[in-house]
Amino acid sequence: MKPIIFIAFVAYLLAGCDGMTLPGFGQSAKDSTVQDTLRSDNPMAKDTGVIILPNNSAPLRDTLPGHIATGNVHPQALVAFAETLIGVPYKYASTQPNEGFDCSGFITFVFNHFGIKVPRSSIEFTNVGKEIAPTQAKRGDIILFTGTDSTERYVGHMGIVVANDNNEMKFIHSTSGKAYGVTITPFNGYYKGRFVKVIRIFKQNDA
Repeated sequence: MKPIIFIAFVAYLLAGCDGMTLPGFGQSAKDSTVQDTLRSDNPMAKDTGVIILPNNSAPLRDTLPGHIATGNVHPQALVAFAETLIGVPYKYASTQPNEGFDCSGFITFVFNHFGIKVPRSSIEFTNVGKEIAPTQAKRGDIILFTGTDSTERYVGHMGIVVANDNNEMKFIHSTSGKAYGVTITPFNGYYKGRFVKVIRIFKQNDA
């Protein structure tokens, strides 16, 4: 394998993101002024009656392999905060809202906001949490997909479940596709073809 191809492949695995673009290997991330990530008028944000932490300074909790320590954080609060980030653009290898997110960068930022330590790349979520049936998914569960090449069955993209009404699941994620940023997407035929599994990390969702 040529060195430049090998480097690109390794970067792909570490980034673990949907259709990512490597620096120097195609289109760069869009330049954009990011909206206020805590805007209260976001129509997608739901009134959950729970308090959302005002900043991203919570200390990260220690965790064990295969386990994510969520403490007393409620999944409704986490999803409500994630929804305030809709419209933040896609940017490869970034966890910063003023620059953009890749798929795992978005997950990292949202969970770290609540002091929850998570793996940085999507592929590292492969053996994390408890696998559940898609029909049982609830807000705050994590949904895992392959990369854009669905014949490669390792995890390469991820999102957070925001709704699962009448078995019509929707998830929030940062995509390099048409939406090019943080958006809510239905679990449609395209993503069903890339689906790997849903995992549960919040004990509240077992109630």
